[in-house]
Amino acid sequence: MKRNFTSLLLYFFLILSSNTFSQNNTSTILNAFSSRIFSGKGYQPIQSLKWKFKTEGKIFSSPIVQNGIVYIGSEDGYFYAVDEKSGNSKWKFKTNGAIHTSASIYNDIIYFGSFDGYYYALNSKTGKEIWRFKTKGEHWYSEVGMWGMKPSDLLMADLWDFYLSTPVIHLDHKSALAIFGSSDGNLYAVDAKNGSIKWNFQTKAPIHSTPILENNTVYFGGWDGIFYALDSKTGKEKWKFSTEIKTGFTGIQASAAVSDGIVYFGARDPYFFALDAETGKLIWKYNVENSWILSSAVVKDNTVYVGTSDTYALLALDAKTGKEKYRFKGNGYVYSSPAIAGNTIYFADFSGNFFDLNLLSDGKESHTIPTENRTKYAADILNNNQLDFVFAAKQADLSLYAENKKVMDEFYKLGSIVSSPFISNDVIFYGSVDGYLYAYDLKKEK
Repeated sequence: MKRNFTSLLLYFFLILSSNTFSQNNTSTILNAFSSRIFSGKGYQPIQSLKWKFKTEGKIFSSPIVQNGIVYIGSEDGYFYAVDEKSGNSKWKFKTNGAIHTSASIYNDIIYFGSFDGYYYALNSKTGKEIWRFKTKGEHWYSEVGMWGMKPSDLLMADLWDFYLSTPVIHLDHKSALAIFGSSDGNLYAVDAKNGSIKWNFQTKAPIHSTPILENNTVYFGGWDGIFYALDSKTGKEKWKFSTEIKTGFTGIQASAAVSDGIVYFGARDPYFFALDAETGKLIWKYNVENSWILSSAVVKDNTVYVGTSDTYALLALDAKTGKEKYRFKGNGYVYSSPAIAGNTIYFADFSGNFFDLNLLSDGKESHTIPTENRTKYAADILNNNQLDFVFAAKQADLSLYAENKKVMDEFYKLGSIVSSPFISNDVIFYGSVDGYLYAYDLKKEK
């Protein structure tokens, strides 16, 4: 009897150890878009600048933090590892293209892509390359004579195509897949250890959104305006949902969020959608008033929070019905995806403002931090402190593509923020097109 009891204890110990090992493995997966809810209590506004780290290019990607290191890519072609406390460089890795993807980490390996056409896996502690996977080429979404702009025979890159797809990690027993979209129209799943391809799914246009994994399903949308659900093990299609295709309002750039069996995502068409995650059936859609959704949503307490472009808003929608609860108006396009900690939501806009908002105030209590460049250039570029494309054009002919690009370059002078914030140890991190990675202390609840 004693031997049997001992065997029983050993059996339960092995089961517990196995479960613990599995949970620890899972918990090591970190991604900039998989979870936008962080630990925190009460309302924690931004308090003071802790440090800022300068790169030599614009930052469009979003930071992640693990084991005391902040990871982020820059348009200068480098991927950086920065000490979380001091802001000093730990290492950097050079690619041959701008880095507009964010990163994922699994088992001390960090994954990201570059406009040089490769997706990389590096040792997260040393920055040493483990493998690289070659796509058929990464590029901005482009059309000839886009939206009727001139010259009509010119191949024009979409000026609002800010991101490349970030890899996400799918675990299946002992194997792991890195799954990411590509400008070549494929969603790729490669072995996370060696980069060998396991499956790919072909669409008809670039995929620059970051896929989301839930219950062995991978959800993503592309520039073809279609939202897909695939089996994450095999890449076989489960269902797809088509958004509208019309001039200036085509494509899905935002990543999705899944909560309580509902998948939420925004498109350019211009609507925000809630679909049944299992079947793809439409539950509700919200009209975004001719405003694109590039921001990924965050769901908390039966409320969906998401940013809009031309209405400059952070929306709070009822998760079950899609009814608007309230909106908070910024000073420009809200493209960064919000982060929530405690009762505070954090997000930024294209005019260079970073906001914290008390979720219990229905949009009435907030705090704003501008970039230094915004403070410097706002009077010349903004119209009554608001982003205004026509005003900034200064009577230029906006039917010309080159003039539109000039306006965007003017906006970039403000230190536009399309990077999504990440929170670690009561510090919030985000990047800006001014080339800086910022770290701000958050006020702790007393």
